[in-house]
Amino acid sequence: MTSAIFEDVNLSDSRTAGQPAHRPLARLSAAEAVFNAIRGDIESGTIPVGSKLSSESTLSQQYGVSRSVIREALRSCTALGLTVTRTGKGTFVIASKVANDLTLGQYSARDLTEARPHIEVPAAGLAAERRTPEELDILRGVVAAMASETDPESWVALDSSFHATIARASGNKVFASVVADIRDALAHQSETLNMVADRQHASDLEHQQILAAIEAGSAENARAAMAHHLEAVGAALESILNS
Repeated sequence: MTSAIFEDVNLSDSRTAGQPAHRPLARLSAAEAVFNAIRGDIESGTIPVGSKLSSESTLSQQYGVSRSVIREALRSCTALGLTVTRTGKGTFVIASKVANDLTLGQYSARDLTEARPHIEVPAAGLAAERRTPEELDILRGVVAAMASETDPESWVALDSSFHATIARASGNKVFASVVADIRDALAHQSETLNMVADRQHASDLEHQQILAAIEAGSAENARAAMAHHLEAVGAALESILNS
């Protein structure tokens, strides 16, 4: 039961009728704990398909976290195909098990998995050959910030910046434009992978390998490091979808 992950403080707010009561969360991260709780209740049938979830403000009080944490958790529920949010109406449960693909805005995880190696692998190779000192400094700063970042939402923003900066550093405007276009989808994917597959630390190490190759000016190693990173992301996605 989801109550096993909650500790310490009791809540006194009212709940939406028919929805389970919870105690505030132990720190996983807060968003991960909220996500795990909501996902568990949906998959167990405690919150049945067709139900409308409580409002963000009510869930915020219920779990003792900020509304931004609630939004982060709900985005991952939507990405997994468990819920849908309708503007002005709320968030509704549409399935009791994970979909066979992730929905990431206007793109799917499968869209990204198929396309990214054809864009970001050659972009990394070109970046190793063409990056300016300023672009290299930006990449160093981003990677250093990611390694010490404890806020999941801030880490995701840095992750998107890392990939966008490499695309710009490639000197190829098509690569830069495509990565900029998919940036929001990449952010949603990273957010979900960090919650469900605990990818943050592994991504930090992979990003450091990519940066090292770009710093060294090795196009071959940069392509290989980016390919390894994208393969690991793809494997994490498969583990989610096949779980």
